[in-house]
Amino acid sequence: MRRRFEGRRLVIASHNEGKVREIGELLAPFGVETVSAGELGLPEPEETGSTFEANAELKALAAATGSGLPALADDSGLEVDALGGAPGIHTARWAGPERDFAMAMRNVEEKLQAKGATSPDGRTGRFVAALALAWPDGHVETVRGEVEGTLVWPPRGERGFGYDPVFLPEGMERTFGEMPSEEKHGWTPDKPKSQALSHRARAFAELVEGCFVR
Repeated sequence: MRRRFEGRRLVIASHNEGKVREIGELLAPFGVETVSAGELGLPEPEETGSTFEANAELKALAAATGSGLPALADDSGLEVDALGGAPGIHTARWAGPERDFAMAMRNVEEKLQAKGATSPDGRTGRFVAALALAWPDGHVETVRGEVEGTLVWPPRGERGFGYDPVFLPEGMERTFGEMPSEEKHGWTPDKPKSQALSHRARAFAELVEGCFVR
């Protein structure tokens, strides 16, 4: 049985404004007061894990220890089949220290072109999100969500963040970059978790089922 979150204040263990915003939106129905690691001046720990789960746990534990509050961390990324699963856990690093995701998307596209991956069946991949909820005593609950899709070019839409404008979720006609957040999430706590669309919403639906009381 998962440990239940029963507090009213939670640290979002991220300095990424897009992630902080999306996680805040998903937490909104629970009446939880959130504060980001960036707002608290907490340093970003080095992500030394070899999996999304390991890095999410590392970040959540660092924020929980540093703040004395429960902390929720996300580690997510894009896996492209034709690139052997890259960029994977290095997704953010492909954007460089300036977090230039326009450059990162071009980098992915150039590598796909070099592989001759021009048709949709050669441009498959997925977004993966691992969420870790940590308490100051060191306890951690971790879940994972994935969404399959296809990489498009040129980028479409200016919503979302990161690689959203080049990711077309399976069965959809619009990229994540073209969707408002409520459509991208596809889920609220009063809906079955099967309706969650984005990788982050799917992971969050799993976490809510075990750890949150509405």
